[in-house]
Amino acid sequence: MNGLKQKQSLYDSIGGEEGVRNLVEAFYDIVETNPDAKELHLLHLRGHGVAHSRIEQFNFLSGFLGGPQYYVQKYGHAHLREMHAHIPIGLNERDLWLACMAKAIHKVGLGGQAAEQLMRHFTRAAEDCRNAR
Repeated sequence: MNGLKQKQSLYDSIGGEEGVRNLVEAFYDIVETNPDAKELHLLHLRGHGVAHSRIEQFNFLSGFLGGPQYYVQKYGHAHLREMHAHIPIGLNERDLWLACMAKAIHKVGLGGQAAEQLMRHFTRAAEDCRNAR
C-alpha cells in the first residue's frame, strides 16, 4: 500500500452495521422512556412515528458515518434540513437531541476517540438541522 495506512471509517470503528443499529436502538429507547426526552418523543410523533425514525436513522447514519449509503439509495439524497423541515428545531430541540445521543453513546459502551468523533459529527449535523430559534 505504498506505506500509507488506510483510515478506518467511523462506521467501522463503532462496529459497522451492528454498532450503528445498537446506537440507534439505544437512542430511541431513551427518547421513548426518559422523561427528560418527552419533548423529543412528541416531535417524533408529529412525523411517521418512532418506529419509522428508528429505520430511517439507521439508514442515514450508516452512510453518514462512512458505511453503506442506504438512505441515499432509498431517497436519492441525504439533506438533513430538508428531512426535518416538517418540525421546528431550535436550540432546545438541538441540545435535547444531542443530550439523548450522548446518553446512547455511553449506553452502548462507546468511549474515547470514537465517542468524541461521533459527538463532533452529531453536533455539526444537529446544528445543520436547526430551522427555528
